[in-house]
Amino acid sequence: MYMRECGILFPVSSLPSRFGIGCFSKEAYEFVDFLHEAGQSYWQVLPFGPTGFGDSPYQCVSAFAGNPYFICLEDLIEEGLLTWDECNHRNFGEDQERVDYGAMYNNRLAVLRTAFGRFRERGMEQADSYQAFLKKESFWLEDYALYMAFKEKYEGKAWFDWEEADRDRETGALQTIRTESAETVAFFCFVQYVFDRQLRKLRAYAAEKKVKIIGDIPFYVALDSVDSWAHPEAFKFDKDLVPTVVAGCPPDAHSATGQLWGNPIYDWKKMKKAGYSWWINRIRRSYEMMDVIRIDHFIGFDSYYEIPYGDETAENGTMQKGPGMAFFRALKKELGDLDIIAEDLGEITPSSEKLLQDTGFPGMKVLQYAFDWTESSYYLSYNHIKNCVVYTGTHDNTTTRAWIEELNDRDRDFARRFINSENTDYGRFVWDFIREAYRSVADLCIIPLQDYLVKGKEARINEPGTLGTNWQWRLIPNYLSSDLARSIYGLAKLYGRLPKEPVKEKEQEAAKK
Repeated sequence: MYMRECGILFPVSSLPSRFGIGCFSKEAYEFVDFLHEAGQSYWQVLPFGPTGFGDSPYQCVSAFAGNPYFICLEDLIEEGLLTWDECNHRNFGEDQERVDYGAMYNNRLAVLRTAFGRFRERGMEQADSYQAFLKKESFWLEDYALYMAFKEKYEGKAWFDWEEADRDRETGALQTIRTESAETVAFFCFVQYVFDRQLRKLRAYAAEKKVKIIGDIPFYVALDSVDSWAHPEAFKFDKDLVPTVVAGCPPDAHSATGQLWGNPIYDWKKMKKAGYSWWINRIRRSYEMMDVIRIDHFIGFDSYYEIPYGDETAENGTMQKGPGMAFFRALKKELGDLDIIAEDLGEITPSSEKLLQDTGFPGMKVLQYAFDWTESSYYLSYNHIKNCVVYTGTHDNTTTRAWIEELNDRDRDFARRFINSENTDYGRFVWDFIREAYRSVADLCIIPLQDYLVKGKEARINEPGTLGTNWQWRLIPNYLSSDLARSIYGLAKLYGRLPKEPVKEKEQEAAKK
């Protein structure tokens, strides 16, 4: 799948920018330039979807839409749809190193509404490009815009708390919201058009620099999402559209009561009868936004844990069989070969391991998980295979500097001996750790940007099971240097991971002879 390459994990939201959150601004293009200079072939990001309560990109309100926060306001200013005063007078947060999601929620859409007003005044809704977008994305776009209009009508209440006609998508109710909230519906279509246009422009620039975008899609969708409202047939709901079961994971050594996530469970039998059309549409749409898809919680396609709806813990759940290879055969039949990375972390079973092998997708190896008292972990580099992706850590891990600081003496000593690091300075140790990832046999090596910068726990992206401080870290403007790019390039060159020019078929045949 890959030709021994490397990339950097860095969320879009963490980019430095003028208006409170990373977006598709000039800083995104500058980061692509940095990747190119550093000999990197991939930029891995987190899910692009619009976030809901808790600000998690893994609990999006739509599996198809893009996050309005990522829209570059400077581009809209250049187009004459906004003014500098209209943007500068809004509060998008005071701390340039943290995202203030409250400020985003209160101000970002308000500014975009101003831009939409001018878009309409100039008759730009009639433009061929806009009309083509509405037509091409109609299979999800109208449902999303209607859902957001209902959300405004009900002041943010979840769809299952709406009036019955609206909840059940009765024909009359949908026509009423189309009429009474026509401007709101049109606004949310406009927002997605701008998001799509700006992301396509960024991807085209990245392609010129030979950088591919690795996107991320969650396995589950949120219960309060347009997906579960617009497609209740895809989930295990009763006749009143109440979930019969929800997602989570069983009790284990880390939690006596398990984990209760609360996501709706897919009705795989009905999905199979429908040819997995919802998932096929989802994957097709995802490839419009990214070059490679990382599927979170890949193990769910093999087996999943369902918990009776209304239970307060996960103790009474049961394991169920997932769709398995039948699902991926259906995807391939419709979409062709799939460029997918499987997030297979956690408890690996013989059946989930076989599914991964049968799909041919690369799994993940996280070095931070390798160094424990057993000294024989599945994640140690001598257990790696070529068809995998090696990471020092992911967005769910602390930074490598914080990790090594928090390790007990025994495991830290084992890590030092294993990677042959004599550095007592934690900063230098982190680079030795990165070097261990680069020298892995894994075809692809992805390093979080914070590790190259030797950041501590203040730069952690997410701590699972907690609320309030996640998804907020941002890079200080002008922090990345050419010296750093050269150092990263040196690693890529030394360990054979620099971008490679495609070899033409005739040259391949000649080489064989």
